[in-house]
Amino acid sequence: MIQTIRNAWAVPELRKKILFTIFALLIFRLGSAIPVPYINSQLLSMQLQSQSGTILGLMNAMSGSAFSMATVFALSIQPYINSSIIIQLLTVAIPALERLAKEGGEEGRKKIASITRYTTVAIALLQGFGYYTLIKSYGLIQTGTLPALWVGIVIVLSFTAGSAFLMWLGEQITEFGIGNGISIILFAGIVSRFPRMVTDCIKGVNIWSQVKNGALTAEMIMEQYPTVYKTTEDAQAYIDRMALAPWMIPVILIGMIALVVFIVFISDAERRLPVQYAKRVVGRKMYGGQSTHIPMKVNMSGVMPIIFAQSIASLPATIGAFAGWTTDNSAMMRLFDTSKPFYSILYFFLIVGFSYFYASMTFNPIEVSNNLKKNGGFIPGFRPGKPTADFITKVLNKITMFGALYLSVVAILPIVTGNIVGYSSLAIGGTSIIIVVGVALETVKQMEAQMLMRHYKGFLE
Repeated sequence: MIQTIRNAWAVPELRKKILFTIFALLIFRLGSAIPVPYINSQLLSMQLQSQSGTILGLMNAMSGSAFSMATVFALSIQPYINSSIIIQLLTVAIPALERLAKEGGEEGRKKIASITRYTTVAIALLQGFGYYTLIKSYGLIQTGTLPALWVGIVIVLSFTAGSAFLMWLGEQITEFGIGNGISIILFAGIVSRFPRMVTDCIKGVNIWSQVKNGALTAEMIMEQYPTVYKTTEDAQAYIDRMALAPWMIPVILIGMIALVVFIVFISDAERRLPVQYAKRVVGRKMYGGQSTHIPMKVNMSGVMPIIFAQSIASLPATIGAFAGWTTDNSAMMRLFDTSKPFYSILYFFLIVGFSYFYASMTFNPIEVSNNLKKNGGFIPGFRPGKPTADFITKVLNKITMFGALYLSVVAILPIVTGNIVGYSSLAIGGTSIIIVVGVALETVKQMEAQMLMRHYKGFLE
């Protein structure tokens, strides 16, 4: 990876794209530190920290802590991701949108992108209003002498404008940067939390030692933060959630390293279908006769099933959280808690479903079979046409199932581990690692492809 970045930096055009991407990410991080007015962000951060194992903690991780600080980028790119999910599903379900996407050409793609943008703004307005309602339920809105309606409008529009700006920024990175803009912004938000995660681990060890020595009790937590922890049960739950035994740190580090190695290994794995081209004589020359293969990636859909499944699985709990519900007064919030079995099972099946959905969109066996037939190619042992398409479909289903199971197991493994060791922040770690490693690998491959396009003359020589 480092060698690829060094080689890309040596190419002037790629260097400009890398610098543009870095500048865009600096703007993203700057906006993640600009607070929305009229909100007590310090107490809000403490309130959300006490719910780190819930859907609110997951949204905070995806936004790079901007959610807990109520900054202008608090909603991050979640509205755009949700909008993309809705439009892609509607494209399959509504014939008019399907024709527009497949037969409309460049104009059709532009119209689909425009519809996605408008839907993003509408979803951002809804989520912004929901987040305002959540903050208001905590009593953390500081209106002063201003009308409450005006304060609410400013807060909601600030969240919406921040989300719309990030959508535009991601498109700029895709067009003028190194590509894959939305995923890179998501990647940057998660990576920016790594120093905070180290700090939380150190803080967790300190809390564990203080509780062990009797220097910290639930009553002390209530006395220090009376507006956040109003009962002994809430304060004790915070201690149990944050306390981290020292022996758990090396176990977590070893587990994360092993997880990264496994993700990289599977991401590079592929099934190669042998292809033979028949010999043919054109004039006085003979063409064909060579052997090649069709590469089929084990994880063909990348990180998108994870992102989409997370958005869908967290939607009910997100609505409940924005409505002011908690795990104490709502059965739905307890059911969709990110550390509970029901969420893990739902998350598992959604990842499998989206893996098949994306595999069917990115790889068409009938089209591959027709292309082979037109060019005089065939898979040994199968006749060209429908038998070849059926065989490719069978192989695709097997590979997609393995890739879907891999994504699902890696995603829910930290949740299971977190329940065993009693440290709820691990429930978020699995999703974050998959997204970070997946986006990093995809970005490096895109840079390698762009360098290959600029050095094709060397192959001709």
